[in-house]
Amino acid sequence: MLAALVAATAAPASAAPAPVTVEEARLDQAVPREILHRSGFDSVAPEFAAALADARNAAAAERAVTRHGAALWRRAVDRVQGRGPAGGDLARDDDRPLYWARLAMTRELGAWEPSFPLPPAARQRLTDRLTDRLETASRGQDSLTYPASGRRKVRRILVTGFDPFTLDRDIRISNPSGAAALALDGTRIRTADGGWARVETAVFPVRWRDFADGEVERALRPVLPRVDLFTTVSQGRVGKFDVERFNGAWRGGFGDNLNVSETGTVPVADPGSQPQWTATTLPYARITAAQTGRFPVYDNTSVTEVPAGSTAPVVRPDGPTPGSAARAGGGGDYLSNEIAYRATLLRDRLGLRSLPGGHVHTPVLQFGAGNTAAVTDPEFLRNRADITAQVRQILTVAAARR
Repeated sequence: MLAALVAATAAPASAAPAPVTVEEARLDQAVPREILHRSGFDSVAPEFAAALADARNAAAAERAVTRHGAALWRRAVDRVQGRGPAGGDLARDDDRPLYWARLAMTRELGAWEPSFPLPPAARQRLTDRLTDRLETASRGQDSLTYPASGRRKVRRILVTGFDPFTLDRDIRISNPSGAAALALDGTRIRTADGGWARVETAVFPVRWRDFADGEVERALRPVLPRVDLFTTVSQGRVGKFDVERFNGAWRGGFGDNLNVSETGTVPVADPGSQPQWTATTLPYARITAAQTGRFPVYDNTSVTEVPAGSTAPVVRPDGPTPGSAARAGGGGDYLSNEIAYRATLLRDRLGLRSLPGGHVHTPVLQFGAGNTAAVTDPEFLRNRADITAQVRQILTVAAARR
């Protein structure tokens, strides 16, 4: 009897730990370690690893992953919004601690050796599920909820940002759209017409694979029918904001944070009904006419298309022509364009064509002249603060009832 019990409970040969990803491998460089240390977020991954080690079954592991992922998002939001200790001398409005701490957690999850019996195939399925839970919880994607408005109607705004990217070019990079998302999450803003609006935010990865797997649609589908306005936000061009008028169904191949390149039509469900173009329903004329901050804001109508009956792409400054094939939206052919395309396509497929929504590109967040090594400097801090403030002002204009 005892021998049978031991045989039943002994763990069979388990799968090897997951290989470290390209993103996770960058954690070994000095800059990510400095950012984590100077924000106090270097404690996140060890605490998470200890919680995983204590899990005695798959359900307990999933609870630990969800709890620690959600706690990371709350901690990052609280730090940016001035609640609780800063944890170090890095400026509070920095989005980078969230990014690098999440990667430290996913690396711990990949190396985790469960203490309970788990055949290799089951372990892989569990790891995949836990990774998904960690990603969505730590990005704010599953906490997009709005409190009841009460007597006074409080408008509901949804904003999305992105992780840092092009990190092999400069490992120090911050993404102003992610910083703005952290600064705005859960806040109330006074709109230009004197009303109030509640803002909820989430951050998305810079990975082609996650978009092809439907991450954007899973996060936004439950929320779009309940909001009054949405905008996806990303870093765009130097020195200016753009409201992107048109979004194209094309991936242009630029490498993502895993150094993976994808070229071709944006993969979506029901491709037979997929349009080549979607359009913003944001009040672009009102936004571009308003004084929202020190950076100019443009209504960008330019696209790149292959005209009907042709094979060569051409730039159209005034938007796509009938029957053309997309090669770049106003926001380009990278994941900025793709999240805008997916969100606006989802809007249309849900029958919400009058819902104001679209994409805003922020200026590039730049370091001061001559700074080639420091993770921060006064110009960098000023630029990030000004971009975040201007995103907030754009929302106050866009959400006004006119």
